[in-house]
Amino acid sequence: MQKLISEIFIRAGFHQKLIDEISLAGRGKRAEPGEVVISPYDDKREIPILLKGLLKVSSIDEDGNELFLYYLGGGEICPMSLACCINGEGALFSLVAEESSSLWMIPAEGLDSWMEKYPDFRKYVMASYQMRFQELMSTIDSLVFHDLKERLLNYLLDTKQATGSYIINKTHQQIANELNSSRVVISRLLKKFEKEHIIEQHRNQIEIL
Repeated sequence: MQKLISEIFIRAGFHQKLIDEISLAGRGKRAEPGEVVISPYDDKREIPILLKGLLKVSSIDEDGNELFLYYLGGGEICPMSLACCINGEGALFSLVAEESSSLWMIPAEGLDSWMEKYPDFRKYVMASYQMRFQELMSTIDSLVFHDLKERLLNYLLDTKQATGSYIINKTHQQIANELNSSRVVISRLLKKFEKEHIIEQHRNQIEIL
């Protein structure tokens, strides 16, 4: 894992002293598909950097309803974890592995020091915030201005792009949960997509044509 850590951090433009400090302060973690890395109201003081794999970030409301926000790919830090640790608050979201993933968990205590000492780390964090802010604005725009059919289509295309596969291994219920809808409605829309030759459906799989 140490070799992967160095490759990821060098690619991010980190100074060697910063790489050494993060490597010494953090710890490795592996997550299998479906495993929860961060759960709602989790008060652990660690921030995950995804080295390899794919993580799904979802907002969770007080009633436990889930709303898919974005995917986290290799080499990316979780900005929502950053925000919660900086503000000293428990997580208001969930972070779940979509595929086998390797992470480097860094302690929140090192954030202020690294942000102050290393401009490359500060730039890395701010770039992550900016990218996710744009994705969140896109999500809000979709919720407010677009109907569920368009949201579902965007969700399928985003998942294809994030996984690099035309096959989406999701049940109708899982998709409904992530889009805060019902299974019946999602099934009806997917059937319509199938008739329009946008997708093909298999057992617990959706193939984008």
